[in-house]
Amino acid sequence: MDAPYAKLEQLEPGIARVLAHNPSAFTYYGTQTYLLGEDDVAIVDPGPDIPDHLKALEHAIGGRRVAAIMCTHTHRDHSPASRPLAQATGAPIIGCASLSMDGTGLEAGFDAAYAPDRVLRDGEAIAVDGKPVEAVATPGHTSNHLCFAFGDALLSGDHVMGWSTTVVVPPDGDMAEYMRSLDKLRQRDDRVYYPAHGPPVTNPKQYVRHLIGHRMQREKQILRLVRERARDIPEIVAKAYPGLDARLVAAAGGSVLAHLVDLERRGLVERREQQWTAV
Repeated sequence: MDAPYAKLEQLEPGIARVLAHNPSAFTYYGTQTYLLGEDDVAIVDPGPDIPDHLKALEHAIGGRRVAAIMCTHTHRDHSPASRPLAQATGAPIIGCASLSMDGTGLEAGFDAAYAPDRVLRDGEAIAVDGKPVEAVATPGHTSNHLCFAFGDALLSGDHVMGWSTTVVVPPDGDMAEYMRSLDKLRQRDDRVYYPAHGPPVTNPKQYVRHLIGHRMQREKQILRLVRERARDIPEIVAKAYPGLDARLVAAAGGSVLAHLVDLERRGLVERREQQWTAV
């Protein structure tokens, strides 16, 4: 994937993107902001509040009316630019709900200042350029995560990414919800996913089945490790993710915790201080 920062790229009729210059171990080359529509546009995941990115978005919009600024969730690599963009365009901020979090997090952290003008519930839609943009509730990565369906394309945010598996970190991240949301997408008939990070997913059903299978295998691996003997999360991570990039160890620990919390709810493991063991 090329990284043409601060440039408008037309992906298909009615869908374009601008890549923010915020690359990291969690964002790949950066956050992809999407423009939906041609005469009127909606801005999906406006991204971080970076001057060059905002300037590029304003240039990409040109003289067109902005029907809505839409956020899939409120990590700080997704929603902070909604406020200056709304001020510049007069457009409402529509999409996911706000979260009462302390602003900490393994990724960019939560955007505590995010304040939507309207929250979309599952199945609700707004019209952009005469076409519906429909909210698809997909909690798991965060409790407020939405995808947006536009025709037969799905703007998948961080729920399904084109370069990596999604980080699910308690307390807001929930593995059981994430798996249910994956199954929900598996039952849809979208042609393509446009994620916030990484290339488009052109085989959605097959890819989602792969993600579900991967998580199920990871669960079995964690369960096998704690059945052998009681272990803490760092030990499980070392066993389950050999050779992992040091920058991602904490994130892997978060996902292991998410699996363990789910297994605990199902009565398959129990926690004794920092140690986890099978029941």
